Amino acid sequence: MTERELFFRHLGLPSFNPFGLEIAKAEGIYLYDTSGKKYIDLVSGVSVSNLGHGNPQVIEAIQRQLGNYLYVNVYGEFILSPQVRLVEKLITVLPAELSSIYLVNSGSEAVEGAIKLARRFTGRTEIISFNNAYHGSTLGALSVLGNESLKNAFRPLIPDTRIIRFNNTSDLEQITNKTACVISETIQAEAGMILPAPGFLIQLRDRCSKTGTLLIVDDVQMGFGRTGKMFSFENFDIIPDILVLAKAMGGGMPIGAFISAKEIMDTLAFQPELGHITTFGGHPVSCAASLASIEILTSRNIIEQVNEKGQRIFDQIAYHPFIKEIRWKGLAMGIEIKDPELHNRLTGSMISNGIIIDWFLFKPDTFRIAPPLTITNDEIDLCCDLLLKSLNEV
Repeated sequence: MTERELFFRHLGLPSFNPFGLEIAKAEGIYLYDTSGKKYIDLVSGVSVSNLGHGNPQVIEAIQRQLGNYLYVNVYGEFILSPQVRLVEKLITVLPAELSSIYLVNSGSEAVEGAIKLARRFTGRTEIISFNNAYHGSTLGALSVLGNESLKNAFRPLIPDTRIIRFNNTSDLEQITNKTACVISETIQAEAGMILPAPGFLIQLRDRCSKTGTLLIVDDVQMGFGRTGKMFSFENFDIIPDILVLAKAMGGGMPIGAFISAKEIMDTLAFQPELGHITTFGGHPVSCAASLASIEILTSRNIIEQVNEKGQRIFDQIAYHPFIKEIRWKGLAMGIEIKDPELHNRLTGSMISNGIIIDWFLFKPDTFRIAPPLTITNDEIDLCCDLLLKSLNEV
């Protein structure tokens, strides 16, 4: 069988309608298929490849660690330099309140750990999240997901969860001294890039502080420079009690983290001991890649250019008659089209013209633009020309 036949016959798939491109190589902002055709990656693996594909410094860090060791023991038992150096670097770019970092494998696992930590520290059980929120697809993450269509088939989920409305200040009164935690994105990505109303996140932070509730910020998609700040919450003058990271954290390698104050994090180490354990969390190779990618982001003028690059894209495409609205922050954009029935035709036209886009889970009339942060102005102009070409064709 060909690799395509094996893919569709034997690989467990989340959908019967994948892109189905056979990728042979990736470099910079480009993906190359087996025929040699190149595609501009305007998704970055859903905000994973913030530094583009095949960054030489990240690759070098991976190769260097491969020469030392791969896996040696379950997370937290041995002192491993890649883990320690990564944590040391992260502490320098995080608020002082977030001083204890638990390394895991993915965003979903980080969300699970954050929820467990909040319940353990507060002794409470209620968890509050927001409508149209996306936090992953494992059972706990699914329980706080704010869209019924993706979760109903898997009920019963974990109990004592409550969904309130994002950007609705009156709903914040439902946060009480019985609430263990509120989990929220700062920008609701899968809802089509819904930004917080002015002051809403500050009011949320204040309500959590008043009731002794831990605020969990899910920065999986919007972290590591995507919004023009290292972490998205920095745009909104709040500091969470627990921060959840993943995706771009690894520079293309799998890694995630949930981060809190040491006083809070230490509760996972007793009654019971081993309150959260992971076999592959903080894998040394992933940690080496993560450290290299963070060093690049903090030592070069990359994040500082993000808003200007986002504005350059907006200015070139925003007024096309087929576009209804663009919601954006930095290089995270939601492009809402006027006729959602042309969804599939637009995707086909984009692929034909060598562009990879992606549609938001909860907003099927809106597609994602989230290119690598390293995209150049010339590359932006080329992307916009091809985007406009596809929009005109449709």
